[in-house]
Amino acid sequence: MAKKRKPPNIKGDPRTFDPDFKGPVVNRSCTDVLCFIIFILFIIGYIILGLIAWVHGDPRRVAYPTDSQGHFCGQKGTPNENKSILFYFNLFSCTSPSVMVNLQCPTTQICVSKCPEKFLTYVETQLLYKNDKTSWTYYSQFCKSPFPKSDRSLSQILMDDDCPAAIFPSKPFLQRCFPDFSTKNGTLTVGNKTMFEDGKGKTRNAGELRAAANRINKILDAKSLGMRLFEDYATTWYWILMGLIIAMLLSWIFLILLRFTAGFLFWVFMSGVVGVIGYGIWHCYKEYNNLRGRQNSHFTIYDIGIQTDISMYLQLRQTWFAFMIILCILEALVILTLIFLRNRIRISIALLKEGSKAIRYVPTTLIYPVLTFTFLSICICYWAVTAVYLATSGLPIYKIIAPAGQCKHENKTCDPEIFNTTEISKACPGAQCIFAFYGGKSVYHQYIPTLQIFNLFVFLWLINFVFALGQCTLAGAFASYYWASKKPEDIPPYPLFTAFGRAIRYHTGSLAFGSLILALIQMFRIVLEYLDKRLKESQNNISKFLQCCLKCCFWCLEKAVKFLNRNAYVMIAIYGKNFCRSARDAFNLLIRNVLKVAVMDKVTDFVLILGKMLVTGCIGVLAFLLFTERLPILIEGPSLNYYWVPLLTVVIGSYLVAHGFFSVYAMCIDTLFICFCEDLERNDGSTEKPYFIAPTLHGILNKKQLVPQKQKE
Repeated sequence: MAKKRKPPNIKGDPRTFDPDFKGPVVNRSCTDVLCFIIFILFIIGYIILGLIAWVHGDPRRVAYPTDSQGHFCGQKGTPNENKSILFYFNLFSCTSPSVMVNLQCPTTQICVSKCPEKFLTYVETQLLYKNDKTSWTYYSQFCKSPFPKSDRSLSQILMDDDCPAAIFPSKPFLQRCFPDFSTKNGTLTVGNKTMFEDGKGKTRNAGELRAAANRINKILDAKSLGMRLFEDYATTWYWILMGLIIAMLLSWIFLILLRFTAGFLFWVFMSGVVGVIGYGIWHCYKEYNNLRGRQNSHFTIYDIGIQTDISMYLQLRQTWFAFMIILCILEALVILTLIFLRNRIRISIALLKEGSKAIRYVPTTLIYPVLTFTFLSICICYWAVTAVYLATSGLPIYKIIAPAGQCKHENKTCDPEIFNTTEISKACPGAQCIFAFYGGKSVYHQYIPTLQIFNLFVFLWLINFVFALGQCTLAGAFASYYWASKKPEDIPPYPLFTAFGRAIRYHTGSLAFGSLILALIQMFRIVLEYLDKRLKESQNNISKFLQCCLKCCFWCLEKAVKFLNRNAYVMIAIYGKNFCRSARDAFNLLIRNVLKVAVMDKVTDFVLILGKMLVTGCIGVLAFLLFTERLPILIEGPSLNYYWVPLLTVVIGSYLVAHGFFSVYAMCIDTLFICFCEDLERNDGSTEKPYFIAPTLHGILNKKQLVPQKQKE
């Protein structure tokens, strides 16, 4: 009679004892070769894309301002070589609604050698021409082409769009002429004037010009701010560097001392949580008791209904009674959790301490974030440069822009050489044929948006691959530590470099597979964000709700995939299997130890957050005392315009440094936890099947008499 087959376990079958298993498998083969080939092909395509973009693109189109004819201002070897500044004919037209749509001011823009330094109108130059020809000579340099004399009428000049109606005192900034705004006795002025002629018969004030150039004025304000910030950075750069070095040392010391302080920090924090909730219960009872006998305090929340004044609810005894009940339930849940999960919490704390010990024995892992940062910098720079070259590929494209924004021909392409002779200029008075962007009609130019999407997708893939490579490398190094029979004697030499070599040589395909899944999810999230921005005005409540649901779902999916990938990379580092099998084994292992996973995850998160806050807070306080010159006895602080500039730089930099160190520690804990769970399934603590776990964990586990691995010999 045939034996009944055992139904498969939904949690997977646990590992069995293997006397030959001594940690990360040495004899392994390449995994996910197909994905590796696809990944290499994408990288080759990415390199080819960069070369093509480099051939067709011209980053000078970003560096140099471009006039209405599409010519660069200040470019060597061109007629504009000595004209490096862009000048706007009519700045008042920049208030047109089309500016926000087309990102272009609907007025003629030319290249000039310097900005206007005084008020002057075209009509004034005509009146002064007979007695003072220097006014016209000065004025004509802001026209499209020089004229021998100002004998043409204002209407003819404006129709031909050859000269501006008026010029105002301006200053160059970002290679563009911006109005020279200033404040005199609390009044806004332009060139020390509050009122001036616009050249078309209207009297304007500085406020109108400021409204027309509001964004430009913000940039002008940012100029002085930027100079002051630069001065502060130039004064304090060595203090900032010293602060980051101290943050690095503090992070390293914190990780080393965790083997002694992890349990203390956790239980002190939990005691504080229990104490705070207890105080909340006492306070609610006190308020509940004080309201006894007061008028209207016996009303219920149902009686007063919905009120915008929250304080009305606080005058009811029922409100404080409800708060007290909620806090009592919360307090009971916290205490019961600590009681019933105390052993798992103790195991988590012991693993945290073991993680600190592992980093001490494999200190080179703390250097790995520098390599990750280098790879990320290369990827970001390549993506940014490629995107700029793609965006500047092609020939100048001109479009019709009307100041009123009501021309039916607006946004259509045009030819600036013949535009004034066409019917469009007559049908839309004031319309301009202005340079818009660079493009073309070739196949390459038509697919530039698609190539930009490809550039972004491969960038996301590479970024996720860099993170995956780091996680797999660190996992391999820490797994070598865990599965060593005698620590540190049996730890392989150069475990970090060995793990890095194995990951690159055998598992590039598996790492590319996991990072590809993440890149696809992130790309879809970016598409959702893009559609949300473009369709924001035309959406109804139902579509907004569905889009919010999609965003939430894909955010959760990304977090779940990141968690699963992280543990899959640990299994790849240990056993050398392909991505899908490793992810399945990791998932089944975590499901079989789901309570340990939950406790371990929260305890680790708490310790890491506390460590980051501690390092950042210490450096932040020291930097605050130094930059505000409150340590004159110990050290004289620098004199600054804005002390918060270097202070924020030090605080953010310290947090990033601490995050880099603690990301190594987090990967260490995850690896040790996976190895720990595998160890419990493989072995039973007997002399024949001893554990590899540290002696500090022996007394916590409620198993057989545990025998360390080294006693087996």
